[in-house]
Amino acid sequence: RKNTKRVPSFRKLLRTSKIKLDNKLKNKQYKQQSAAKKYRKEQKKLREAVRDAISRKPFPLEECKKKQVGKSAKQEEEEEEDALPLDMMDEDDLKLMEDLAQKASFLTRDLSSNEPVHVKKRKHEGVIEKYEKVPRRMQTEPEKELIHLLPIKGKGGIIPQTMEKPVLNVAQDEEEDTEEMEEAEDFNEEPLPVLTPEEMAAQRRQKLQERKMHIAALASAILSEPDNNIKKLKELRAMLMEQDPNVAVIVRKLVMVSLMEIFKDIAPSYKIRPLTEAEKAAKVKKETQKLREFEEGLVSQYKFYLENLEQTIKDWKQRKLKKSNVISLKAYKGLAEIAVKCLCELLVALPHFNFHNNIIVLIVPLMNDASKMISELCFEAVKKLFKQDKLGYASLGVVKVISGLIRGRNYDVRPEVLKVFLHLRIKEVELQKDSEDIAPKKKFMTYKEKRKNLSRMQRKWKKAEEKLERELLEAEASESKQKKLKLHTETLNIVFVTYFRILKKAQKSPLLPAVLEGLAKFAHLINVEFFDDLLIVLHSLIASGGLSYRESLHCILSAFHILSGQGDVLNIDPMKFYTHLYKTLFSLHAGGTNDDIGIVLQCLDVMFAKRRKQVSQQRALAFLKRLSTLALHVLPNSSVGILATSRVLMQTFPRMDLLLDNESQGSGVYLPELDEPEHCNAQNTALWELHLLQRHYHPTVQKFAAHLVVGAPTEGSGALSLDLSQRPATELFETYSMRGMTFNPPVASVTPRRKDTFSQMDSFIDEELNKQLQQHISETVVHKPLDFAQHLKESSL
Repeated sequence: RKNTKRVPSFRKLLRTSKIKLDNKLKNKQYKQQSAAKKYRKEQKKLREAVRDAISRKPFPLEECKKKQVGKSAKQEEEEEEDALPLDMMDEDDLKLMEDLAQKASFLTRDLSSNEPVHVKKRKHEGVIEKYEKVPRRMQTEPEKELIHLLPIKGKGGIIPQTMEKPVLNVAQDEEEDTEEMEEAEDFNEEPLPVLTPEEMAAQRRQKLQERKMHIAALASAILSEPDNNIKKLKELRAMLMEQDPNVAVIVRKLVMVSLMEIFKDIAPSYKIRPLTEAEKAAKVKKETQKLREFEEGLVSQYKFYLENLEQTIKDWKQRKLKKSNVISLKAYKGLAEIAVKCLCELLVALPHFNFHNNIIVLIVPLMNDASKMISELCFEAVKKLFKQDKLGYASLGVVKVISGLIRGRNYDVRPEVLKVFLHLRIKEVELQKDSEDIAPKKKFMTYKEKRKNLSRMQRKWKKAEEKLERELLEAEASESKQKKLKLHTETLNIVFVTYFRILKKAQKSPLLPAVLEGLAKFAHLINVEFFDDLLIVLHSLIASGGLSYRESLHCILSAFHILSGQGDVLNIDPMKFYTHLYKTLFSLHAGGTNDDIGIVLQCLDVMFAKRRKQVSQQRALAFLKRLSTLALHVLPNSSVGILATSRVLMQTFPRMDLLLDNESQGSGVYLPELDEPEHCNAQNTALWELHLLQRHYHPTVQKFAAHLVVGAPTEGSGALSLDLSQRPATELFETYSMRGMTFNPPVASVTPRRKDTFSQMDSFIDEELNKQLQQHISETVVHKPLDFAQHLKESSL
């Protein structure tokens, strides 16, 4: 096959980086040195083998005998038969053997063999001949390096001059030096002193104290003069790689927290942007240059610090332990928790500074983490960010990342991730009046007005004045309302898109309660075009029967929030939602569903108080009667909330006093088991439950029941106090809650005087009883001893 490899062109060589060429040259030199070193080692081993063969000593007779131990027993018997004892040999033979023993060849010969003497000698000499036959390599002259000198110009032209420079073979010398150093270290090594546990603990405390002092010194120097000591941030950040295994974990945690506090203090209140090429090339003052260097160093160190925190969290999530690391795998969790805390603090404290979006991308996925501590830290940080974000930039970034996370994980996230949307400040900011609306707007004169009323010089001054005022308005820190509305609109669009996707694709997801709760809060901000479709979806969810009671209440609340806001213009009668709530009111009781009464009170407020014109009298009477019955079945705080709602119904709708009169009669009979509030004939019954509630053990329930019995007057003797009458039902429900397993309000204790009287009476009765008992025993034992002994005997029998 023809070799198609082409020689690189000159242009390609020019494009090749200098670093790549240097690396190729270094690799080539390294291969040559390795080959030369290997050859020297082989030559050295060969010389040692030859030297050992020459200096080998002849074996004594005893060793020769030892070598024959391994022979078989048969060979030994044959040798014994062949060998003759010395006493059976002639004197001439003995003398001959003694003469042979004086020769070296006799000593080196194996006496058990029958070979002649010269055979062994040739074998011994063959070892040297074997090494002699190995091809030798003549010692080459050291490589010469040519040094080009200045040329000489003669008659024949220019004569170039060079000089040879021998290359010193330093590799062998270095090898010998390293061997000598290793031997010296082997001889100089001393065993380390063994420390007791107390000494190790004291040494660890001393090291830790030294590291703490060093961290404190660096931090104080940076905070005192950030402009001059910005380089010490790098030194402090280098301590994140502490390698002493005794103090590594604590030191890294301390450095993380210290750097977080330092960045919170020295970071400016604006975002630092990179300089353009024109700005870098322009000449500036020393102060400006110093400020630029400080900002550049601050952003660089802040970026490296965030990368270190991110890497710490990644190593913990991947259970990845580096070879060069001195920290155990168990300690990674503690480091990761501190790293998450630092990121959460920076997320809340520096929403205006660089890399805030990067922090959001790190924190939001950790809200769905399996570790409860880390997920709660991230939840609290995002909630704080939403509450303090007045403009909306940071909230928009978080909402975008949460929406992408939910969609990317196919709606398989924790419900708390979606419940974070409930803490958005969009509703509160929309209702607040900005200072710009209150302040009178500045009006500028048009060109025609200036031309008509002002002279040329006046127009010139007026133009300069208006330009200055515009610049001052632009420099103000407060943002315009239009900008806020634009950000809030974009944020709400993303929130509603997320909610609608879950309603459409994941109705059986555990995220559905959070979606319904969010729709109940932000439903008044939904576009009117979606109202019909959304109401149909909510009713289908309720009719499917697959929702829990709390979820169905959220559906009802969302529907009425939609209709009470922009939905007033629509001619829709939500009779289905009234019927469902009326039918399921008796599902509430003093057990697990007692907390759901808070949502029921919100629904009743939206359904009756805010839609009083769209509600018929029959419907209001039916709900009032059923709520009075429900007040007997729930806890006291729920009874107070229900009675407060009944008071609103009696004051809002006329002729509610029909239920307080026993003699009033109408057509039909009251049907309490009927689920249709319009057709149950509630006008033919009475609120007899209020008489039972007047004897309730809770004093506030008694007050409300007595107030409703007389018709819920606003003035007079039957009126409520201002503390109870001016508070909404939901607030009263929370105020009188009994979650702490204590009576609310607390029961008044017994007066001290009454307590002392009872204690004195008890002590007096005890003394009298003791006296009578002692007197009875003494009379029985002393005056009638025989009878008493007889009595004991009979009782024992």
